[in-house]
Amino acid sequence: MNTTAIRQKLCEYINVADEKKIKAIYSIIKNDLNEADDWWNDQDFITTLDRISNDLKNGTDKGYQWTEIKNGLLKKSN
Repeated sequence: MNTTAIRQKLCEYINVADEKKIKAIYSIIKNDLNEADDWWNDQDFITTLDRISNDLKNGTDKGYQWTEIKNGLLKKSN
């Protein structure tokens, strides 16, 4: 079963599961949920994003166009 199908099954299950099962699932994943929500509180991460953004804006980093990335990936897959 692919990831998309698994996600769909999980969503369907959560919609009909009883309270006890929902709480059990939540207790398993709650740490992951909290970590995913806290990225903006990570000052090192925010500083890195700001630096990258400024480098792109002032031309220090030229960045890449989507077509460059796509063509590079296509070449590697052949």
